[in-house]
Amino acid sequence: MAPKTTTVAEYLAALPEDRRRVIKALRTVIRKNIDKPFKESIEGGALAYTLPHSVYPDGYHCNPEQPLPFAGVASQKNHIGLYLFCIYCGADGPELFRKQWLASGKKLDMGKSCVRVRKLEDIPLDVVGRAIKRITAKKFVAAYEAALPASARKKSARHKAGLEQPARKRSVRAKAVSKQGTRKQTASKRVVAKKAVAKKAVAKKAVAKKVVAKKVVAKKAVAKKVVRKKTARRG
Repeated sequence: MAPKTTTVAEYLAALPEDRRRVIKALRTVIRKNIDKPFKESIEGGALAYTLPHSVYPDGYHCNPEQPLPFAGVASQKNHIGLYLFCIYCGADGPELFRKQWLASGKKLDMGKSCVRVRKLEDIPLDVVGRAIKRITAKKFVAAYEAALPASARKKSARHKAGLEQPARKRSVRAKAVSKQGTRKQTASKRVVAKKAVAKKAVAKKAVAKKVVAKKVVAKKAVAKKVVRKKTARRG
């Protein structure tokens, strides 16, 4: 079963030796051939290769909080699962992968999106590498969005522009957006502070008016008493 870890190093260290050997080999071939925008992480107790929200903000349509999945490797109870969502890009994707795997002379135990393996000797690593390398991030997003139901399809020029830009430009753009957000927050705080000061000033003026009004009332009361006394003396 998959070890409960948060980093790739911890995940690999927690695996039994025979599983570690297979998964490390798969990890090496994936990392060697995968397009740069994809990121490696631990998702759901497995090695995951995804398109992060910084590149594709919409995320996975089934759960937008998750990054868009591309491939993964998981240690299951009775086998190692190799999840290749990428091979479904294009009509001949799964068939081409299946044909190349069988041509290697290796037995293929394949479900809808998972290839089940048990030993390193069962895996034609070159076939896995070609499947990973064949699909760039840009191609993957295009195929993914084309396959979405109409209600979930989101065609964003911003996303496509983000994939076409070099990583350095994306980083500069992200920093600029972050700075702009910080400036807006600072400006908003200043506005709030000014309003608070204005409210205090209004409150002080109101108190001052009340004090003046009380003094006027008190003076009038004193004046009335004086008038009454003078009237009483005359009488």
